[in-house]
Amino acid sequence: MTLFALKLILAHFLGDFVFQPAHWVDDKLQKKWKSKYLYWHMGIHLLALLVLLQLEHLGVIAIIMVTHFLIDLGKLIFSNTKNFRWLFALDQILHLLVILLIINWHTPFQIDFESVLNEKNLLFITFLVFVTYVSGILMRMLLAPYITEVQKSDDAEGGSLKNAGKYIGMLERLFVFGFILLNQWAAIGLLITAKSVFRFGDLNKGKNRKLTEYVLIGTLLSFGLAILAGMLYNHMVEMVA
Repeated sequence: MTLFALKLILAHFLGDFVFQPAHWVDDKLQKKWKSKYLYWHMGIHLLALLVLLQLEHLGVIAIIMVTHFLIDLGKLIFSNTKNFRWLFALDQILHLLVILLIINWHTPFQIDFESVLNEKNLLFITFLVFVTYVSGILMRMLLAPYITEVQKSDDAEGGSLKNAGKYIGMLERLFVFGFILLNQWAAIGLLITAKSVFRFGDLNKGKNRKLTEYVLIGTLLSFGLAILAGMLYNHMVEMVA
Protein backbone atom coordinates (compact mmCIF):
# COMPACT_ATOMS: atom_id res chain seq x y z
CA MET A 1 0.00 0.00 0.00
CA THR A 2 2.78 2.44 0.90
CA LEU A 3 4.49 2.20 -2.51
CA PHE A 4 1.19 2.62 -4.36
CA ALA A 5 0.26 5.62 -2.20
CA LEU A 6 3.65 7.26 -2.69
CA LYS A 7 3.39 6.90 -6.47
CA LEU A 8 -0.02 8.61 -6.53
CA ILE A 9 1.08 11.42 -4.22
CA LEU A 10 4.34 11.97 -6.11
CA ALA A 11 2.43 12.16 -9.40
CA HIS A 12 0.16 14.79 -7.87
CA PHE A 13 3.08 16.84 -6.57
CA LEU A 14 4.87 16.67 -9.92
CA GLY A 15 1.81 17.68 -11.89
CA ASP A 16 0.46 20.39 -9.59
CA PHE A 17 3.70 21.97 -8.41
CA VAL A 18 6.91 20.93 -10.14
CA PHE A 19 5.78 21.00 -13.78
CA GLN A 20 3.23 23.81 -13.60
CA PRO A 21 4.88 27.21 -14.27
CA ALA A 22 3.37 30.36 -12.78
CA HIS A 23 2.32 31.70 -16.19
CA TRP A 24 0.23 28.56 -16.74
CA VAL A 25 -1.66 29.31 -13.53
CA ASP A 26 -2.16 32.96 -14.49
CA ASP A 27 -3.43 32.01 -17.94
CA LYS A 28 -5.85 29.43 -16.50
CA LEU A 29 -7.23 31.95 -14.00
CA GLN A 30 -7.79 34.46 -16.77
CA LYS A 31 -9.21 32.20 -19.50
CA LYS A 32 -10.75 29.45 -17.32
CA TRP A 33 -11.63 26.33 -19.38
CA LYS A 34 -10.53 28.07 -22.59
CA SER A 35 -6.90 28.10 -21.47
CA LYS A 36 -4.74 25.64 -23.36
CA TYR A 37 -2.59 25.27 -20.26
CA LEU A 38 -5.44 23.60 -18.40
CA TYR A 39 -5.21 20.72 -20.86
CA TRP A 40 -1.43 20.76 -20.89
CA HIS A 41 -1.61 20.53 -17.12
CA MET A 42 -3.86 17.49 -17.37
CA GLY A 43 -1.45 15.95 -19.87
CA ILE A 44 1.43 16.35 -17.41
CA HIS A 45 -0.63 14.60 -14.73
CA LEU A 46 -1.52 11.77 -17.10
CA LEU A 47 2.09 11.29 -18.12
CA ALA A 48 3.29 11.28 -14.49
CA LEU A 49 0.68 8.68 -13.52
CA LEU A 50 1.43 6.45 -16.51
CA VAL A 51 5.18 6.53 -15.84
CA LEU A 52 5.01 6.02 -12.08
CA LEU A 53 2.34 3.31 -12.26
CA GLN A 54 4.14 1.70 -15.22
CA LEU A 55 1.02 1.64 -17.42
CA GLU A 56 -0.87 -0.37 -14.78
CA HIS A 57 -4.03 0.52 -12.81
CA LEU A 58 -5.58 2.27 -15.82
CA GLY A 59 -8.94 2.46 -14.05
CA VAL A 60 -7.33 4.32 -11.16
CA ILE A 61 -5.63 6.70 -13.59
CA ALA A 62 -8.95 7.39 -15.33
CA ILE A 63 -10.68 8.19 -12.03
CA ILE A 64 -7.90 10.53 -10.94
CA MET A 65 -7.83 12.33 -14.27
CA VAL A 66 -11.60 12.90 -14.41
CA THR A 67 -11.88 14.06 -10.79
CA HIS A 68 -8.75 16.21 -11.09
CA PHE A 69 -10.15 17.97 -14.16
CA LEU A 70 -13.53 18.60 -12.51
CA ILE A 71 -11.96 19.91 -9.30
CA ASP A 72 -9.59 22.19 -11.19
CA LEU A 73 -12.38 23.45 -13.43
CA GLY A 74 -14.56 24.24 -10.42
CA LYS A 75 -11.71 26.13 -8.80
CA LEU A 76 -11.10 28.18 -11.95
CA ILE A 77 -14.78 29.05 -12.39
CA PHE A 78 -15.26 30.30 -8.84
CA SER A 79 -11.82 31.85 -8.26
CA ASN A 80 -11.39 35.57 -7.73
CA THR A 81 -8.81 37.79 -6.06
CA LYS A 82 -10.49 37.47 -2.65
CA ASN A 83 -11.01 33.71 -2.41
CA PHE A 84 -8.09 32.39 -4.48
CA ARG A 85 -6.03 31.25 -1.50
CA TRP A 86 -8.94 29.46 0.14
CA LEU A 87 -9.96 27.76 -3.08
CA PHE A 88 -6.37 26.66 -3.62
CA ALA A 89 -6.39 25.00 -0.19
CA LEU A 90 -9.76 23.38 -0.88
CA ASP A 91 -8.54 22.24 -4.28
CA GLN A 92 -5.54 20.46 -2.75
CA ILE A 93 -7.63 18.89 0.01
CA LEU A 94 -10.07 17.47 -2.54
CA HIS A 95 -7.28 16.08 -4.73
CA LEU A 96 -5.63 14.38 -1.76
CA LEU A 97 -9.00 13.10 -0.53
CA VAL A 98 -9.60 11.43 -3.90
CA ILE A 99 -6.15 9.83 -3.69
CA LEU A 100 -6.86 8.64 -0.15
CA LEU A 101 -10.16 7.08 -1.21
CA ILE A 102 -8.47 5.32 -4.13
CA ILE A 103 -5.74 3.99 -1.85
CA ASN A 104 -8.39 2.67 0.56
CA TRP A 105 -10.28 1.10 -2.33
CA HIS A 106 -7.10 -0.49 -3.70
CA THR A 107 -5.87 -1.69 -0.29
CA PRO A 108 -8.46 -1.21 2.46
CA PHE A 109 -7.06 0.15 5.71
CA GLN A 110 -8.43 1.36 9.01
CA ILE A 111 -7.26 4.24 11.17
CA ASP A 112 -7.03 3.34 14.83
CA PHE A 113 -8.00 6.68 16.40
CA GLU A 114 -7.36 5.33 19.89
CA SER A 115 -3.70 4.76 19.07
CA VAL A 116 -3.43 8.06 17.19
CA LEU A 117 -4.98 10.06 20.01
CA ASN A 118 -2.96 8.40 22.75
CA GLU A 119 -1.59 10.28 25.74
CA LYS A 120 1.81 10.97 24.21
CA ASN A 121 0.42 12.34 20.94
CA LEU A 122 -2.16 14.49 22.73
CA LEU A 123 0.60 15.87 24.94
CA PHE A 124 2.63 16.82 21.84
CA ILE A 125 -0.39 18.45 20.15
CA THR A 126 -1.21 20.37 23.34
CA PHE A 127 2.30 21.80 23.55
CA LEU A 128 2.27 22.70 19.84
CA VAL A 129 -0.93 24.70 20.35
CA PHE A 130 0.60 26.37 23.40
CA VAL A 131 3.86 27.27 21.62
CA THR A 132 2.07 28.73 18.58
CA TYR A 133 -1.25 30.31 19.57
CA VAL A 134 -1.46 30.38 23.37
CA SER A 135 2.03 31.86 23.79
CA GLY A 136 1.25 34.53 21.20
CA ILE A 137 -1.86 35.64 23.08
CA LEU A 138 0.00 35.61 26.42
CA MET A 139 2.70 37.82 24.92
CA ARG A 140 0.10 40.18 23.51
CA MET A 141 -1.43 40.55 26.97
CA LEU A 142 1.95 41.11 28.63
CA LEU A 143 3.03 43.65 25.99
CA ALA A 144 -0.35 45.41 25.80
CA PRO A 145 0.82 48.55 27.67
CA TYR A 146 3.46 49.20 24.99
CA ILE A 147 1.73 48.12 21.75
CA THR A 148 -0.12 51.37 20.93
CA GLU A 149 2.90 53.58 21.48
CA VAL A 150 5.22 51.33 19.48
CA GLN A 151 2.72 51.02 16.60
CA LYS A 152 2.63 54.81 16.22
CA SER A 153 6.38 55.05 15.87
CA ASP A 154 6.48 52.00 13.60
CA ASP A 155 3.81 53.46 11.30
CA ALA A 156 5.79 56.68 11.09
CA GLU A 157 8.74 54.68 9.75
CA GLY A 158 6.76 52.80 7.11
CA GLY A 159 4.91 50.15 9.09
CA SER A 160 5.16 46.41 8.49
CA LEU A 161 3.33 43.56 6.79
CA LYS A 162 -0.02 42.61 8.26
CA ASN A 163 0.30 39.83 10.88
CA ALA A 164 3.99 39.40 10.00
CA GLY A 165 5.07 39.63 13.63
CA LYS A 166 2.50 37.03 14.65
CA TYR A 167 3.74 34.46 12.15
CA ILE A 168 7.41 35.23 12.81
CA GLY A 169 6.79 34.63 16.50
CA MET A 170 5.01 31.35 15.82
CA LEU A 171 7.80 30.10 13.59
CA GLU A 172 10.61 31.07 15.93
CA ARG A 173 8.89 29.38 18.91
CA LEU A 174 8.29 26.25 16.83
CA PHE A 175 11.98 26.18 15.88
CA VAL A 176 13.07 26.64 19.50
CA PHE A 177 10.62 23.98 20.69
CA GLY A 178 11.87 21.57 18.02
CA PHE A 179 15.53 22.25 18.80
CA ILE A 180 14.94 21.47 22.48
CA LEU A 181 13.18 18.22 21.61
CA LEU A 182 16.23 17.33 19.48
CA ASN A 183 18.57 18.48 22.26
CA GLN A 184 20.18 21.02 19.92
CA TRP A 185 20.63 23.94 22.29
CA ALA A 186 23.39 25.49 20.18
CA ALA A 187 20.92 25.91 17.31
CA ILE A 188 18.79 28.17 19.54
CA GLY A 189 21.78 30.49 19.91
CA LEU A 190 22.18 30.57 16.13
CA LEU A 191 18.49 31.40 15.75
CA ILE A 192 18.75 34.30 18.21
CA THR A 193 21.84 35.57 16.38
CA ALA A 194 20.11 35.35 13.00
CA LYS A 195 17.09 37.28 14.24
CA SER A 196 19.33 39.92 15.81
CA VAL A 197 21.21 40.40 12.54
CA PHE A 198 18.01 40.82 10.53
CA ARG A 199 16.48 43.28 12.99
CA PHE A 200 19.66 45.27 13.67
CA GLY A 201 19.46 47.22 10.41
CA ASP A 202 15.86 48.34 11.00
CA LEU A 203 16.40 49.26 14.63
CA ASN A 204 19.69 51.05 13.97
CA LYS A 205 18.29 52.93 10.99
CA GLY A 206 15.18 54.06 12.81
CA LYS A 207 17.11 54.93 15.97
CA ASN A 208 13.87 54.24 17.84
CA ARG A 209 14.69 53.30 21.41
CA LYS A 210 11.11 52.35 22.26
CA LEU A 211 10.84 50.00 19.30
CA THR A 212 14.22 48.46 20.17
CA GLU A 213 13.15 47.82 23.76
CA TYR A 214 9.81 46.41 22.60
CA VAL A 215 11.49 44.00 20.17
CA LEU A 216 13.96 42.86 22.85
CA ILE A 217 11.20 42.23 25.39
CA GLY A 218 9.10 40.39 22.82
CA THR A 219 12.03 38.27 21.66
CA LEU A 220 13.04 37.29 25.19
CA LEU A 221 9.43 36.44 26.08
CA SER A 222 8.97 34.42 22.90
CA PHE A 223 12.16 32.41 23.33
CA GLY A 224 11.60 32.06 27.06
CA LEU A 225 8.12 30.61 26.66
CA ALA A 226 9.30 28.21 23.96
CA ILE A 227 12.25 27.04 26.07
CA LEU A 228 10.05 26.50 29.13
CA ALA A 229 7.51 24.63 27.01
CA GLY A 230 10.22 22.41 25.52
CA MET A 231 11.74 21.58 28.90
CA LEU A 232 8.35 20.89 30.46
CA TYR A 233 7.34 18.71 27.50
CA ASN A 234 10.52 16.62 27.79
CA HIS A 235 9.86 16.16 31.49
CA MET A 236 6.23 15.15 30.97
CA VAL A 237 7.12 12.75 28.14
CA GLU A 238 9.41 10.88 30.49
CA MET A 239 6.56 10.62 32.99
CA VAL A 240 4.15 9.32 30.31
CA ALA A 241 6.70 6.78 29.03
